[in-house]
Amino acid sequence: MKTKKKFSKRTKWAYIFIAPAMTILTIFVFIPVIASFFLSFTEYDGISSPKIVGLRNYLTILFKDPLFWKAVKNTLFYVVFTVPVGIAVSLLVSLALYQKVKFITLFRTGFFLPTVTSIAAVSVVWRWIYAGDKYGFLNYILTKLGIISVLQDWLMQPSTTLPAIIVMSIWGGIGYNSIILLSGLQSIPDSIFEAAKIDGVTSWEKFWYITLPMLRPVMLFLVIMSTINSFQVFEQVYIMASTTEYFGGVLYSALTIVPYLYERAFKRFMLGYASALAYLLFVIIFVITLVYMKLSKFYEE
Repeated sequence: MKTKKKFSKRTKWAYIFIAPAMTILTIFVFIPVIASFFLSFTEYDGISSPKIVGLRNYLTILFKDPLFWKAVKNTLFYVVFTVPVGIAVSLLVSLALYQKVKFITLFRTGFFLPTVTSIAAVSVVWRWIYAGDKYGFLNYILTKLGIISVLQDWLMQPSTTLPAIIVMSIWGGIGYNSIILLSGLQSIPDSIFEAAKIDGVTSWEKFWYITLPMLRPVMLFLVIMSTINSFQVFEQVYIMASTTEYFGGVLYSALTIVPYLYERAFKRFMLGYASALAYLLFVIIFVITLVYMKLSKFYEE
């Protein structure tokens, strides 16, 4: 009886401490999520009363909206290059940072700096790097090296806008990915590498048969998180590829799903339509995450 009373008292205090966080989550997350789900079945401009239209928003998006499929195509292109290339580069960086050399802590801090910098600030800097005039850093370097003779406007050409954003995103993600991979490397017991060295295992064999398999859980986590973040890319596209004349780049060359959702919701005030877009994005991410999990279990077996 005493134990039950004590447990009840502890439980009461647990609920008291959890209550503020749960209240904030309920007001700013759970209620908006539920409300947007119902809004996705309506025609709503934020002023007049919502008009129920059933599945019309979803059917229009899937079968009558070519711009949505353009955004999906661009998003998939962005994900396919950003995720594997970003993780591969981060793995190389983490292997370099794993070495016990002088000033290694300073190097680790330097690589992590982009992670703690605002994406908006980083995007502004990279917009200057890609600027199409003589003051653009990339144009200046390439001109001095004799690689180009005509200045290129990297963010205003349909063929280069999205690749330029991808390069910036890969650079921006190296710090976070490298730190996660580095923590995974440090969790591998030194005794395993020492035993492999005694057995005459080469560096490549150690990497392929020891390091990679033991990093698999960490890499799966990074793949899933990077994929989710890449599908939700917004700031880079909005700041680097959008102007008063073009939203999402010239000919929508860099338009991805979230900027398209933003444009429908806050520029055209099609809030019901935008809510449907949000839930379709959720379904896409959910399905891809399930595929990753299934593939991971398959390879483990």
